[in-house]
Amino acid sequence: MWLRCLIISVACVLFALGFYAVEHRLRKRSRANILYIMMAGVFAATFVLFLPVYSAKMTHTVWGYAAAVFMSLFSAVRIFSGGCKISDVQGALAGCADRLGDVYTLWASILFVVALFLTVGFVLSFFKNISAYLKYIGLKNRDIYVFSQLNSRSLALARDIRANHEKAGIVFTDAYRGSKENAEKWTARAATIGAVCFKKPILAVNFKKHNKNKTLYLFTIGEDEMENVDLALRLIDGYKTRAHTNLYVFSQKLESELLLTAVDKGVLKVRRINEVQSLVNRILFEQGQVLFESAREVPGSDKHICAVVVGLGNRGTEMLKALTWFGQMDGYRLELHGFDKDPLAKEKFTVMAPELMDEKYNGVDIPGEARYQIEIHPGMEVQGLKFVQDITAIADATYIFVALGNDDVNIRTAVRLRMYYARLGKHPVIQAVVYDSRRKKALEGICNYSNQAYDIQFLGDTDSSYAERVILDSELEEQALQRHLKWGAEAGFWTYEYNYRSSAAAAIHMRARVNCGIAGADKKEEDLTPQEREIIESLEHRRWNAYMRSEGYVYSGSKDKSSRNDLAKMHHDLVEYEALDDAEKRKDSRIGTN
Repeated sequence: MWLRCLIISVACVLFALGFYAVEHRLRKRSRANILYIMMAGVFAATFVLFLPVYSAKMTHTVWGYAAAVFMSLFSAVRIFSGGCKISDVQGALAGCADRLGDVYTLWASILFVVALFLTVGFVLSFFKNISAYLKYIGLKNRDIYVFSQLNSRSLALARDIRANHEKAGIVFTDAYRGSKENAEKWTARAATIGAVCFKKPILAVNFKKHNKNKTLYLFTIGEDEMENVDLALRLIDGYKTRAHTNLYVFSQKLESELLLTAVDKGVLKVRRINEVQSLVNRILFEQGQVLFESAREVPGSDKHICAVVVGLGNRGTEMLKALTWFGQMDGYRLELHGFDKDPLAKEKFTVMAPELMDEKYNGVDIPGEARYQIEIHPGMEVQGLKFVQDITAIADATYIFVALGNDDVNIRTAVRLRMYYARLGKHPVIQAVVYDSRRKKALEGICNYSNQAYDIQFLGDTDSSYAERVILDSELEEQALQRHLKWGAEAGFWTYEYNYRSSAAAAIHMRARVNCGIAGADKKEEDLTPQEREIIESLEHRRWNAYMRSEGYVYSGSKDKSSRNDLAKMHHDLVEYEALDDAEKRKDSRIGTN
């Protein structure tokens, strides 16, 4: 019996460890707390360990065995409080073989020590949550911002919210995730803005009882995007009847768009934050005018925009797609180049936007159609000779965007590009993505040892990207909503991302055409002259065609409205401007003006 119980006791602990490891691997992050799993495993192990101890002391009757079970349970409870001694086990080992007795005593000693450490951990965890609850009580009559995780992104957003709303409540849940060192670092930073830090996950804290007259902002902003969506779906189910509640879900995956569109949200306002698209939209909305200002003058012809995107990962691909519609402007000719080390980069981009790359449109000047020329350069390693040869062959480049997925590589490549073009006597605008806010700040206005400015714009850092004006109170979002309201109800703007993205693109281009001095762009629809109306309608349709093709849409094959199929991404209006009927042309002037 001693040997069997020893084996079972060890197995209990191994099972607890195995359960946590498997659950962690399957879910990428354990939903269950390792502390509670190990407490359960150690409790079961000590219970089994005590069975032969008390069985040896009791009579071999039904009542004797029952007493042994209860005494074993009682002793298992006592070891977690330090009330049980190792001598309780040793005294019963007289009839046990010496070697087995030594192993049994060693294993019991290990369990006793582990149990005490687990008890200390449990007590500390308990008081952390109690402390957080007490602090949270003081926020009952304030608007609160609740984050599903404490990390660099959520902390950057929380800091900006605190700067703008001194009395707002900031709450982080699941705040002690990861190593002890990281947890202490992040919670210390959270303390500087007066945030409440719960050890429990966001679903385990009931915020539904918060003052109903105060606004509740929920953010699922963890590192795992699909976990963010999973949390969001559960939060929607729990909070969809609560007024004054906003949920922000950080995920760029297509699955998240589909899931969040389909679910019943009730009165809850839900926004998916596609961080890649948000960055590109913000760059074009706030700094996009440099694309036109840097365009090369061509005597007797339109100005020439030659834009280069280095790195066709998520950010680079999104920028290349966006430039196809953003660069549609009267008085300008658009040429685009994309470089990537993937040998299948061209094929992948073509699959993503087939009609955009179709020879029928790409590089072809059709009246009333989007005008552009796109060339993808696959298999390009930025440190290789082939890249240098191909990039410098584009001697007329006017704008370069570097997004290679790594700060060091982005900085190094941007500096080299400045060097290559300086050798050609050219000075294109160069923008490079840098995620680290400290690096970005340090790089502002950098010069070489001869005091020559590199003149590189570094953007996309955490502090700038996760600011309230970007995520919660976006000027672009407000202008996009106004564009949408010219043809649809507000509910559709928030419910369907197709409407949100399309309206945001229209708002971005609206600002650009006003800055470029397009006739009638700064007027209301009713104030347009017939000539201005036609200019606006034609330009807006060209932009819309390029935008729809960048989203993967193709012509439906018929001008009949019934041929439209959004599931297949087929649209009947993907034709030149003159092929539209008057009603469709009027849509372009209505949406395309202030």
